[in-house]
Amino acid sequence: MRESMSTEPAQLPAEARHAGEVRARWAWVQSSVWTERMLTALEQGVKGGKWHSLIDKVYGLGNLRAAFARVKANRGAAGVDHQTIEMFERRLEPNLERLQQRLRDGTYRPSALRRVWIPKPGRREKRPLGIPTVRDRVVQAALRSVLEPIFEGEFAEHSYGFRPGRGCKDGLRRVHRLLEAGYVYVVDADLQGYFDSIPHEPLLERIGKKVADGKVLALVQALLQQEVLETATRWRPEEGTPQGSVISPLLANIYLDPLDHMMAREGFEMVRYADDFVILCRTAQEARRALRTVQRWVASAGLTLHPDKTSIVDARERGGFDFLGYHFERGYRWPSPKSIGRLKEAIRGKTRRTEGRSLDAIISDANRTLVGWFAYFQYSHHTTFGRLDGYVRMRLRSILRKRKGGRGRGRHRDHQRWPNAFFAEHGLFSLSAAYATARQPAKR
Repeated sequence: MRESMSTEPAQLPAEARHAGEVRARWAWVQSSVWTERMLTALEQGVKGGKWHSLIDKVYGLGNLRAAFARVKANRGAAGVDHQTIEMFERRLEPNLERLQQRLRDGTYRPSALRRVWIPKPGRREKRPLGIPTVRDRVVQAALRSVLEPIFEGEFAEHSYGFRPGRGCKDGLRRVHRLLEAGYVYVVDADLQGYFDSIPHEPLLERIGKKVADGKVLALVQALLQQEVLETATRWRPEEGTPQGSVISPLLANIYLDPLDHMMAREGFEMVRYADDFVILCRTAQEARRALRTVQRWVASAGLTLHPDKTSIVDARERGGFDFLGYHFERGYRWPSPKSIGRLKEAIRGKTRRTEGRSLDAIISDANRTLVGWFAYFQYSHHTTFGRLDGYVRMRLRSILRKRKGGRGRGRHRDHQRWPNAFFAEHGLFSLSAAYATARQPAKR
């Protein structure tokens, strides 16, 4: 006899419901590493406050496979061994199994970092970038998937950089809200060469407060002290965590976390994104006190505030301050000079007068840059966009002028020969038009 089927939904046991809720709160963690039991321990705390026996989670094949997938998605150049991501993937399983064995028996040693210097937009100076080998990037990604959840749960609320579910726009929204609430005296701080100057021993001590696995701590230390290859010179750093390293953003957040919590306890409204932070105050006196507090902590932590780039500003007056690509001044915001410079540099690279592609192909390529740029800077003052639209059209007119046998930039009669409507017909993305559309009330 067929059993009758109930129309009532089956009730999940309380433990199952709880487990599902915990997993949902930690949906971003690597599931092959973080079991339901471990996630519950994250929330309820572990005995003694320290995590033991983690190295087997680092070298688990599931974790290593997921780590490679993240490395592949981020792309990137080859390291000192000249092995590309594609080359590593051709023998993926043997490569991962070899890594697993070396991590398990303690014979893994990171290769040297290939150091290059990349220009800072709008400046003559350059910043160093360390390029690990693909193999080392996989190890770092696997290590990060184990360590990050341990520290993430206790990071300060006002820290937004390189954290799951957070980003620049969240930090900018908080700055905007604080300015509107009257926090107009701003400590605009800059840590000089932060990533290259983090002291190793204090950093390892902070990690050791939560991690008791000696093999994991030794792995972190080995990654911090891996050699650097720059032109024909090899050297081993005594401080810092290289920009370009997969694990560096997490280590940078761990080191600055005590500053975050100290400022919160002192009652200061701080907004931090990695090593870039501002402190918003109601009075000039409060801002001076905040700056003195930061100066004391930074000195005790072995870091340095840039003397020329750290100041107190009144956001209601001319001058203002830059933060996360925006410039804030007198109740308005617009892209900082650096941000404008980066956009123009990107457009110049796609609109050279000797460009051999069709106009439609050039416009399509430029549109990809313009659409992404607008998505981030759409909250700027409306005067921002018309000037930049004019710059893009000038670059395109210069190409067309060159093709007609002319020289120099597109100007004068070129505006009548190729009017704005001409480029609109060819599908050029207009920042001004996008801004006007974004400001229209939504239709019901």
